[in-house]
Amino acid sequence: MPAITSLTLEAGRPAVRALVALIRKLKEMGRGLKNRRHAAMLTRLDDRMLADIGLTRGDLRDAYSGSPWQDPTDTLAQRAAERRMSRRKVAFERSAGANDSACDSPRYPAADRPACFLM
Repeated sequence: MPAITSLTLEAGRPAVRALVALIRKLKEMGRGLKNRRHAAMLTRLDDRMLADIGLTRGDLRDAYSGSPWQDPTDTLAQRAAERRMSRRKVAFERSAGANDSACDSPRYPAADRPACFLM
């Protein structure tokens, strides 16, 4: 009897693998739909709030241009990370340029900016 049992298990393995792959794909699609619903809340934010998290309206359009079951949060996270790295690079280059100057006086922000940005 053990030979027949192992034979049936061996014959059933491709079917089990296919079933497991199908279940994974369905879970991935469900996660994509859920994230799409949650990311739809970003469309209600104004441009200033989107800029605070490193996104633009164009990023939202690009993320939602894919198929309905695709996860838009991957695209949105990538765009926000690209902008964050770009800002860090610019800030680093500015700070490196400030150290090269012969002027030793401290640099202050422009006085024409609102006080809330000077803190």
